[in-house]
Amino acid sequence: MENGYHVPVLLREVIEQLNPSRGGVYFDGTLGGGGHTEAILEAGATRVIGVDRDPEAIEVARDRLKRFGDRVEFVHATFADAAEALTEPLAGALLDLGVSSRHIDEMRRGFSFRPGAPLDMRMHAGAGRTAADLLNQLDEAELADVFYRYGEERRSRRLASEIVRTRRQKPFATSDDLLDAMNRSLGRRLEVQDKARIFQALRIAVNDELGELERALPALRDALAPEGVLVILSYHSLEDRLVKDSFREWSRGCVCPPEVPVCTCRGRPLGTTLTKKPIEATEAEIAANPRARSAKLRAWRKAA
Repeated sequence: MENGYHVPVLLREVIEQLNPSRGGVYFDGTLGGGGHTEAILEAGATRVIGVDRDPEAIEVARDRLKRFGDRVEFVHATFADAAEALTEPLAGALLDLGVSSRHIDEMRRGFSFRPGAPLDMRMHAGAGRTAADLLNQLDEAELADVFYRYGEERRSRRLASEIVRTRRQKPFATSDDLLDAMNRSLGRRLEVQDKARIFQALRIAVNDELGELERALPALRDALAPEGVLVILSYHSLEDRLVKDSFREWSRGCVCPPEVPVCTCRGRPLGTTLTKKPIEATEAEIAANPRARSAKLRAWRKAA
């Protein structure tokens, strides 16, 4: 693990799909430690716009990539905001939607359910509401919706009711507080993956991750130059479904409802999905980098 961030996932496959040897401007909307951007530049990209909402990540990547000089433009923003502000055509764009190892491993950032971890989970430390804020402020129905929609937890109402009951006596502050509420409402034999789903649901809500992706996808599609390529690395089914459905819709010639007798829409595909099935990490990569296990790569190319 270099500079505290995870080893870039599916690096060879990302480069194969983006094909930076063509030159041009590329967009890395999830810069992290700079591993993917470094490879894109080494493969021949003219310039990369590197974006991250975490100022700590920007500084780490800036140091790693300083040898490339002005071939890198660093942008401190969410990838959706940066994508919507683009004014030049892109040869390619990349989003790696995984949470960095640095965030997970740093106790103070509160991304894990290790004992005593603060309920923070903000990608941009110090900005916006924390996970504790959501647990202490959302009403019961809103909490249940977070756990059901983003954690696919069928017992979401039971958990939400327990959280509301508990916070009347003491506000939520650490991972232990949430785990205790989960044990009381969902049972003490929770599997690790069950705990992970609940904490993941809170993280998604804190950072509006699906909302960011919904905004970024059409903005990046529109910013691509003809034959430009968009590559997305997702790590859970909600993200992957959104990417898959978007790529499928963009690749269709007609998107009119079935009941419309004559086509009145664009009448042509906007591009082509390059990955009929998602590309996943090999067993060798997973052995070397276990956090690649759940990664799914999908790629789409804009029409000429």
